[in-house]
Amino acid sequence: MSKVKVGIIGSQFEADIHAASFQIMPEEAEVVAVASPTAGHAEDLARRYGIPRVFRDYRDMLAEPDIELVTITAPNALHRQMTCDAARAGKHVVCEKPMAMTLAEADEMIDACQRAGVLLLYAEELFFTPKYVKAKEMADQGAFGKVHLVKQSEKHFGPHSAWFWDVERSGGGVWMDMGCHGIAFCYWFLGRPKIESVYCQMGTYVHRDKTAGEDEVIGILEFAGGALGVVENSWARRGGMDDRIEVYGDAGVTYGNLHMGNALPTYSERGYGYAVEKAPSTSGWSYPVFEELWNYGFPQEMRHFARCVRGKDSPQATGQDGRVVLEALCAGYASAGRASKVALPFACPGWQKPIDGWRRA
Repeated sequence: MSKVKVGIIGSQFEADIHAASFQIMPEEAEVVAVASPTAGHAEDLARRYGIPRVFRDYRDMLAEPDIELVTITAPNALHRQMTCDAARAGKHVVCEKPMAMTLAEADEMIDACQRAGVLLLYAEELFFTPKYVKAKEMADQGAFGKVHLVKQSEKHFGPHSAWFWDVERSGGGVWMDMGCHGIAFCYWFLGRPKIESVYCQMGTYVHRDKTAGEDEVIGILEFAGGALGVVENSWARRGGMDDRIEVYGDAGVTYGNLHMGNALPTYSERGYGYAVEKAPSTSGWSYPVFEELWNYGFPQEMRHFARCVRGKDSPQATGQDGRVVLEALCAGYASAGRASKVALPFACPGWQKPIDGWRRA
């Protein structure tokens, strides 16, 4: 079969990751177009990766008959409309996390793709991160016995793009931005059991001048069967990205630090180029990584999605998974607002965005 023809909506940080990932593993797909309304941005991305077609309006890109799959790397508030437009154009969709601003939007996206007969794929790279995949393989083989506690934490000093700090465009703060990873990871690692409750503590401690969103969160998830998930997220941790997991069972334990197994402890008086995502400086001690995207799982994820379009793989991350995560995100904001545990299923009628559950309390 020919390679899947891909169009990317967006042209900044995440779009760059998608373009690079398809090139790292190019046998299943090729990026043939990029769309961005910001003058010069799409052109810059296209030049870096040899993408032949550039559009200012993503709807013009959707009219291209050879494009089969689009990836959406735009702000969260745009996910619903872009997904529905892509479905109507007969394109399969990869939607970046978090899926949408509300559960009603998520349901509309799922329905639109089902009616159009196209795939709605949820971009959660932790399902493909090699170190974490290995931990799950060991757990599924019984290495840790009955697992009763899974932890995932992701921390840095804040996102790249300005829209993340604007809750009207993002839907929330660090819980919305990175809590989605921890929720998805615990849910996936434990075999997708029902999430029965969510409890969250959150606050804005460092970035009050930049956002109405939270910059520190601790969340506790209770799953059917008795296991717990603990999710810790921060936009207030200096020094670059920190991403790790812990798994506890009655017969064993494992710890995974995503970067430390793939980093070179380095001291430099003068500094140098790039070390790791979100690191502001390379002077003094730093931990430069190598094969960063591969170790995150992005190329494997994009290859998998392309294989799903061709019917070679069954989707590991779908719109339904994205909805499960979004429901837990909303419950977490409500929990922080009420200062109490929130049971699932959870509905949030009248909300415009998940952070409403916290800010309106």
